[in-house]
Amino acid sequence: MGLLRLLLIVVLASVTPAAGGAEIVGNSSEGLLEFSVGKFRYLELKKPFPEEAILRHISSNVTFVIFQIHSQYQNTTISFSETLLPNASVTGTDKGLVSILRPEQSMCTWHLETLDPEPVQNVAIPLSYSESDPIPGGCNLEFDVDIDPNIYLEYNFFETTIKFAPANLGYARGADPPSCDVKTGPDSRWRLQYDVYQYFLPENDLTEEVLLRHLQRMAEVPQVQANAVKVVTLTADDKTSVSFSSLRGQGVIYNVIVRDPFLNTSTAYVPTHTYACSFEAEEGNCSSLGRVSTKVFFTLFALLGLFICFFGHRFWKTELFFIGFIFVGFFFYILITRLTPIKYDVRLIVTAVAGSIGGIFLVAAWWRFGVLTLCMLCVGLVLGFLVASVVFFTPLAEHTELWIRWLLFGGLGRGQLPVHKPFLHHFEHTQESTPCGFPQSFRECAFSNERLYCPGSMGDAGCKWNYATDSKRKRAAIFPSPPIQIMEARA
Repeated sequence: MGLLRLLLIVVLASVTPAAGGAEIVGNSSEGLLEFSVGKFRYLELKKPFPEEAILRHISSNVTFVIFQIHSQYQNTTISFSETLLPNASVTGTDKGLVSILRPEQSMCTWHLETLDPEPVQNVAIPLSYSESDPIPGGCNLEFDVDIDPNIYLEYNFFETTIKFAPANLGYARGADPPSCDVKTGPDSRWRLQYDVYQYFLPENDLTEEVLLRHLQRMAEVPQVQANAVKVVTLTADDKTSVSFSSLRGQGVIYNVIVRDPFLNTSTAYVPTHTYACSFEAEEGNCSSLGRVSTKVFFTLFALLGLFICFFGHRFWKTELFFIGFIFVGFFFYILITRLTPIKYDVRLIVTAVAGSIGGIFLVAAWWRFGVLTLCMLCVGLVLGFLVASVVFFTPLAEHTELWIRWLLFGGLGRGQLPVHKPFLHHFEHTQESTPCGFPQSFRECAFSNERLYCPGSMGDAGCKWNYATDSKRKRAAIFPSPPIQIMEARA
């Protein structure tokens, strides 16, 4: 008996795991995924195996449900039915659908699949809302889905733009939806406001796990308001489109919260994300943004900048060449980036050539005409561009339209010029100069029976009297071919 009892225990122990494994395989083959309201679930989709998501036991006070699914860069399709219809399915990396509930309905289903040959890791969540909450995308007239809660994102090298469909007021189960454009009063959808939020992922982190984890902070209204930064608030009269500066390789999540200020309710759209680069591109993808050409170009540029910073006035023509290079190369790079499709390395080469031509032109203008105003104009503009770049690296840049940014950018650049105006009035360029012939730190120049002290650091700088400002008190201007500084004559 003892032997039979032991044998029975061994048989039961071996059968139990097999039964559990069969249940898991059965659920996988059926493709049925159980979801709960407000609970995220990780899942993996494969091309030949579509899945069905189901949400049961929906409360009677819920009037619509938003089901959303996210992946890093591989597309996922979500549909109301197994047959994909243009107005009942969406495909992308951050997509969702709004299910308007019928009276007595307590269950919703969605069909999920991917056409990518590789398995796709996703995170999905259903969110429920009541009849007082606005319906995101409820007044959609632009995109395929009748009610579209998605945010559509486009990016290029310098700009990222998000677009979304206007929302509509909420309504009870079985009721007709409010009209979108018949009335514009306070009892229509025109009272709704849209808060656009921006959330930055950890820098230099392109991992899938980090993205899917942080997306969970941007799905529901309280979490979005607590974690993200509100960039701008739009009204129903504004265009539902916002532009941002592109940051290649930096993950950013965007979301829009539509608010009903009359009922004090709000609903979140489906968040979307971007790295402003492609994970699948053969050239210039997100994993290889640090090009060798970029490192070489800007390393040489930085070394030349350090040289000019500490020794610029002692090598005046080199400084002019550097300023002309920056001035022309800066604008030329922007123009060819916006107007031409040429590759990045070619852009750098063409920019270097154009900048060199600009530097040579500025040196030639100084050498031939000696126009100090033109040279200081370029120097002042470069300083202004630097100040403007620092200012527009702050959130101030995200609160202005693109054309206003460029207008302010140019204004800040022009605003640096008055710094140099008092400097210009003290100089008088002449062709004659008397060289300082003494090697000590302050060398004496004999001129009209007077002694003039010149700084030893000026090298072979010349000394000449300047009677333009004060005839009683004699002054001397030191010109390192041409002038840069004024020295007092000692009686």
